[in-house]
Amino acid sequence: MFNDVYDVIVVGAGHAGSEAAAAAANMGSKTLLVTMNLQNIAQMSCNPAMGGIAKGQIVREIDALGGYSGIVSDTSAIQFKMLNKSKGPAMWSPRVQSDRMRFAEDWRMLLEGTLNLDFYQDMVSSLIVENHKVVGVKTSLGISIKAKSVVLTNGTFLNGLIHIGDKNFGGGRAGERAATGITEQLVELGFESGRMKTGTPPRVDGRSLDYSKMLEQPGDVNPEKFSYLDITKPLEKQRSCYMTYTSLEVHDLLREGFDRSPMFNGRIKSLGPRYCPSIEDKINRFADKDRHQLFIEPEGWNTCEVYVNGFSTSLPEDVQFKALRGVVGFENVKFFRPGYAIEYDYFPPTQLKHTLETKLVEGLYFAGQINGTTGYEEAASQGLMAGINASLKTQEKDPFTLKRDEAYIGVLVDDLITKGTEEPYRMFTSRAEYRTLLRQDNADIRLTPKGFELGLASEKRLKRMEEKHDAAAKFVSFFETQSVKPEEINPILESKNSAVVNQSGKLFKVFARPNVDMEDVRKVESVEAYIQDNNLDREVIEQTEIQVKYSGYIAKEKVNADKLSRLEYVKIPANFDYSQIKSMSLEAREKLKKVQPATVSQASRISGVSPNDISVLLVYMGR
Repeated sequence: MFNDVYDVIVVGAGHAGSEAAAAAANMGSKTLLVTMNLQNIAQMSCNPAMGGIAKGQIVREIDALGGYSGIVSDTSAIQFKMLNKSKGPAMWSPRVQSDRMRFAEDWRMLLEGTLNLDFYQDMVSSLIVENHKVVGVKTSLGISIKAKSVVLTNGTFLNGLIHIGDKNFGGGRAGERAATGITEQLVELGFESGRMKTGTPPRVDGRSLDYSKMLEQPGDVNPEKFSYLDITKPLEKQRSCYMTYTSLEVHDLLREGFDRSPMFNGRIKSLGPRYCPSIEDKINRFADKDRHQLFIEPEGWNTCEVYVNGFSTSLPEDVQFKALRGVVGFENVKFFRPGYAIEYDYFPPTQLKHTLETKLVEGLYFAGQINGTTGYEEAASQGLMAGINASLKTQEKDPFTLKRDEAYIGVLVDDLITKGTEEPYRMFTSRAEYRTLLRQDNADIRLTPKGFELGLASEKRLKRMEEKHDAAAKFVSFFETQSVKPEEINPILESKNSAVVNQSGKLFKVFARPNVDMEDVRKVESVEAYIQDNNLDREVIEQTEIQVKYSGYIAKEKVNADKLSRLEYVKIPANFDYSQIKSMSLEAREKLKKVQPATVSQASRISGVSPNDISVLLVYMGR
């Protein structure tokens, strides 16, 4: 049935698996995507949305490299918002509300239109490993499929256990069975495994809600989009979300079920996402708060199904129902399905290389929740990187990695393999020390040339990026060289309560003032004429404004990044014996032996390794 040897087999077709399969196939590798249910490719298991704080930057980075998540997010969007616009551009984060069914359909259509990609529906029950190298997979039907590399993207399916009150049952997602066999085999091979937990809220019938009692949350007046390609367009119409609140009465109703809660009675032993707690966890930990926000999110353009964001729970269904009916606007709510928690196996990611290849088994890659992360975006970016590197390995080419000053994806991977995680990892802008460099607006400038070299980003995509970059550079140069007279600029400065000027000066200096923006300087005749004459679009204008107003911060961060990146080039030999460095602290030796960092820079980021330990290491290495 499967006589050929695949270059790459991807196990699981969630967000990580879909990106991994697309990347490997688009790079020319003969790829097979194996999943338990082909009807659920790229399923949005939890909230119907993509992007958000730091996550939006990741989606744009995936798109810039040539992945599919940005395109699908645009084609299936029902609302767009740019979050954090009141802050600096390093914090701006795009987010879309998605049509859940269209999202999965668009992903499948893209994958089916991808050359070199085959599909097969079955459960992978074990890996075929010979001499510490993966050579294929075996399915639950007993079929062996040979491969040069395998990417595991099992999501919450590895020995998944669903909890609703005092009931629990095996499952990888509501209505789908758990995957068994792989964890046990990996542990036998020497891998360390653990358990994590995540949860989801009830889905309700929107026809039973009273939106007049809630606060409407519309999308942006001038919506943007994720993909840098012109094959997608900004939304012309949008669906609103709504906001309401819990109350002390609702909290009391929820507390009635605490004795039957798997979170509090010991049934759930694993840790859940710190930054996305269940409603029972919120009212237990923050007992002083008399209410919590709930966001009412439509599941699509035409469906009446609604996602109750902020009400994730594993309480008994009768408690969920009774408490939710106490929320303003939910007095007559009808359930589509209750919320639940799910526990699943993961593998501490310190067992991986920067390429996401495992250290113990050659050719085996992990991506997504198997690495202890949470979120579609984090999973998709890992899938992209694993798919790229699995493909490169089979082609006997150098691996592809991203540094912390190059991408949020680089920060994510480095955090995972260097520091590990004992709770579901979520990306935040605060995790990136170079976030002024890693903005959502310049992901294409940072990464599209790399994607083009890999064979993922098209020449059309590269040319579009270069045109944007060149146009913005010329516009910045215009501000640096163009002078403006006092009588032309002072009325604008006075309207902004900014100090007037007494003589002609360069526009750049005026524009760089914190209280002067592009809308202001466009009132200068020469600026607006330049924009019209050169037919500049929104992206170029925005890029120019950021380059002018934040040039000092950007330059300073580049200098800092260059200083620290020097240690990235100081390689540590494989299987380096740290026990011989007696002047290094015992904790540092133990941590370094466990993580086996590839560079001195990576070693410096390991928890428990001090600057003094790094100095000792450099001396010992003759640096």
